[in-house]
This record gives sequence, C-alpha cells and structure tokens, in this order.
Amino acid sequence: MPTFTFKGGVHPPQRKDITRDKEIQSLPVPDVVYLFMTNHVGAPAKPIVKVGDFVKTGQLIGEAANGISANVHSSVTGEVVGIESVINASTGRRDQAIVVKRTSEDQWEYLSHDKDFKKFSKEEIIQIVKDGGVVGLGGAMFPTHIKMIVPNNKVVDYLIINGAECEPYITIDDRMMREKADEIIKGIEILDYVLDPKKIFIGIENNKPEAIEIIRNNVRNNAKIKLVPLQTKYPQGAEKQLITAITKREVPEGGLPIDVGTLVFNVSTIYAIYDAVVNGKPLVERGITISGSGVKRPGNYWFRIGTTVADLLKYVGIVEEDKIDRILYGGPMMGIPISSIDLPTFKGNNAITVLTKEEILKRRTYPCIRCASCVEVCPMGLQPYYLKKLSDARRNDLAEENGILSCIECGACSYICPSNIDLSRSFQTTKKVIQAIQKRRG
Repeated sequence: MPTFTFKGGVHPPQRKDITRDKEIQSLPVPDVVYLFMTNHVGAPAKPIVKVGDFVKTGQLIGEAANGISANVHSSVTGEVVGIESVINASTGRRDQAIVVKRTSEDQWEYLSHDKDFKKFSKEEIIQIVKDGGVVGLGGAMFPTHIKMIVPNNKVVDYLIINGAECEPYITIDDRMMREKADEIIKGIEILDYVLDPKKIFIGIENNKPEAIEIIRNNVRNNAKIKLVPLQTKYPQGAEKQLITAITKREVPEGGLPIDVGTLVFNVSTIYAIYDAVVNGKPLVERGITISGSGVKRPGNYWFRIGTTVADLLKYVGIVEEDKIDRILYGGPMMGIPISSIDLPTFKGNNAITVLTKEEILKRRTYPCIRCASCVEVCPMGLQPYYLKKLSDARRNDLAEENGILSCIECGACSYICPSNIDLSRSFQTTKKVIQAIQKRRG
C-alpha cells in the first residue's frame, strides 16, 4: 500500500523508542491545580467562582466568552484558594488562573450524556462538546465546538483524523490509538453523525505499525472510513500538510481547511469528544508523554490539567539539575522552553521533554551561505533565508508580502540550516509584531 506525504520536511531522530511501548499510567491526583482562563485559543473564559468556594471535579469554574472561547472546569474536588496572575507559557504572558486546593477524593459533576449518542440531535452534541470545554489537543487548543459548526455555504467532503504524531519523542497519540481504539472509533462515529462527511480518513505515520493494525481492524467493516499510512516525516502532522498529503487539496493562504471542504481532528481530541458525549466528562484530564534523557522513568501518563510541571516530574524523576539543558512543553522541534518547573500545565500539553546537556550539542552560529537548504525543506514553500534577512532588517511589510504569516513555526528550516541559524524563532517574533500592528489598525 502506498504511503502519503507532502513536499518538503525533514527527518530528525525520532527517539520514540524511549516511550512507545510504555502503557499509559495514571499519575497521582495533585494537591493543588492552577487552571488558566486562557486554556484555549480566543477570548479568556470568565471566572464564575470566588475564593472560598467548594468545587467538584468537572464543575464549571470559567464560562466561555462570546465568540471564540471555551469553558474551563475544575480538575479536582476542593476549595478555590486563589484567582491569580500566573505565567502561561502557551500565550507567553501572565494570565488569570483559578487555584484549587484538593480537599477530598473526586466528587464528579457530569455533563448530559448517553451511550446511544444518536438520542441527541446534532445541535445537542455540539452543545455538550461546548459545555465540556473540549479544545484541540494536538497543541492548537482551538475550541472544538466551533470547528463542528459548519457554515451554511460550506460542505465537509473529507473528515481527517490526525494520528500522525510526527514530533520526536512524543508517543501519547500512538498509545491512545493502541489502548483506546474502541473509544476513538466511537468518537469518529459521533463526528460522522454531526458533520456527515462524504469520506473519513485516518492518517497515521508508518512508524506506528501496531496502531495502524489495530485501527485498521477496527474500521475494516466501515466502507466510509479509510486508513491512510503516512510517510514518516516532520511536520507530517501539521494540519495543512496532512490535508495535502491525503487529499491533494491545498488550503489557500489565510484560509481554513473548511475552505477546501475538509476538517481535521487530532485523535486525542476525538477521545475527548467521546468522553464528553458518552461518559459526561468535561475536559479535565488528558494523556501526556514525559520523555528525554533527563527523565528517570519516561513514559505515557494520564494527568489532571492544571498540575504543575514540578508535580509531574516529581513522580517520574529527573537527573541532577546541572546535567539538564532545557525542559520543554512539547517536543524538541516546536516545544516551548519553560522558565520554571513550578508553572502549570494546560489543555494543549501533550508532552514534557527534559533534555540534557549531552543531548543538546552547543553549536556555533555562522553567517548564512545562501545554500537554500531551508527553502527545500519548508513545508509551506517559503524562502526562510530571505525572510530572516527581512526580519533582521525589520522590513515587516516586505516580510508579510513574502508570506511570513504563512509560516507554521515548525522549525524545519532551523533544523536543516548548516550555519545553525535559528530562523524559526526569528519568524515567531516578526509574526507577533505584524499581528500586533494589524490589530491596532483594526
């Protein structure tokens, strides 16, 4: 069977063997959680509790604002002990967080739910997903209920389930497909009922043979669903690249997948939809890979959202501090370096990666030699070396004209650069400046 891919991309060391065969284990419930009101893309949720309130696990504590926003729920049963401004690495700023101290075992507050999801109307299912605060768990954290509302002038030809998981080290989606296949297929059936696509594709990189076989066996009798083996290449799991690889359709610059009749959902997001609709559980816990040579007991774990990184690492153990080079939310290609392990986790956390100094070789940066290696690997067809020149010169207007806002910040250009220039980080800064200017101009 042929494998599918896209133009460009790189092949960094996978390092998935560290955790790929580690079954998902549940981490201890933490004593304190910090729950950001910006646990999603869009407007912050509005706190609806106050200090001193008793809250149950799954209870709504932050109500979605109008427009693009998502609900936030308590991930433990206990007392609200603070509403504080806390550094949020996902936004790069201080954001409001509700602090809950656990006082007892879980007392759950459930959503409306039913094993026979077809007892609900399509609109009712979308409402349950909204009520449950489900967001994209591949990292984007876009509110899922909004993605499920298809504009009247659009049609969903293809529903794509993203099981690529191309980032090095991370294996939680692989394990989810291997351990929770029945639940994921049920989640796909729920989306099929709501969206009624013409065809459903499940894309899995071919470095996950067990997941491919398990999912293939689960969909063998469903003619509408096709499993698509993907070439193992980074960033195969990026939304636009996945769409191109599977459907050969190109999302236009500044456009959305629905503009080409396509919607994409990560497998962990699919599980969260299932958990909300069938089990009545809001999004208060999820799976995570904790890996890297700095971790003593690397593996895949189930944890409560809002747990501090320190609490996660306390359980798995890490090497001596002087041996650690960096700790990342996510993997080494797109991960966010954290300034302190006391920072909380958030809904989009699919990994914590601890890298040692031996693992990260310090390399000297040299001037650009215009070799165009970055052009060859850019999955968006950009000219990174030229965009870097424009960024350094603060020619934001020209950078915008040359497509810098289309950069997905995958880091492929930085990885391949023989001069060791961190092009991607430069583009992140320039994009923020351009977007801030656009916002001021309305």
